[in-house]
Amino acid sequence: MRMRALETKVFMNKNRSIVRWTISWACLAAALGLHVVDEAVNGFLPLYNSVIESWRETYGWVPFPTFTFAAWLGGLITLVMVLFALTPLVPRGYRWLRGLSYFLGTLMIANALGHISISISLREFAPGVYSSPVLLLAAIALLITTKQSRISPEISDA
Repeated sequence: MRMRALETKVFMNKNRSIVRWTISWACLAAALGLHVVDEAVNGFLPLYNSVIESWRETYGWVPFPTFTFAAWLGGLITLVMVLFALTPLVPRGYRWLRGLSYFLGTLMIANALGHISISISLREFAPGVYSSPVLLLAAIALLITTKQSRISPEISDA
């Protein structure tokens, strides 16, 4: 009877952690959508393209592309839509979604910290910095909840 109670408790905690992971995934998608709007409204792309072009003049080959506004915005909108579309799959705990969660969380932390760092070094708000704290918090939450949602050893051994 006691083992059954432990299994039930672990299962309930597992369900809660999966729900938190799913919510964190959706929040990251929303935060990224907000971040894209922030960048688009505040002129991120012209700044990005000019930096890449100056690097090409200085260093020759640079592995980063330049974009037209339509291609850049269309690609990011598509990415956000795909993230939202994948949200119902998160509770199933697919290994590739877990890996994608870790990748996206890490990438979005770097993205947010990049905007914040550039703003500090320029001593003015860089495009995309207003939404960076929201993106940073959502990315950290995604990493934490992804880790917490792993299958508990008590269930898998039972």
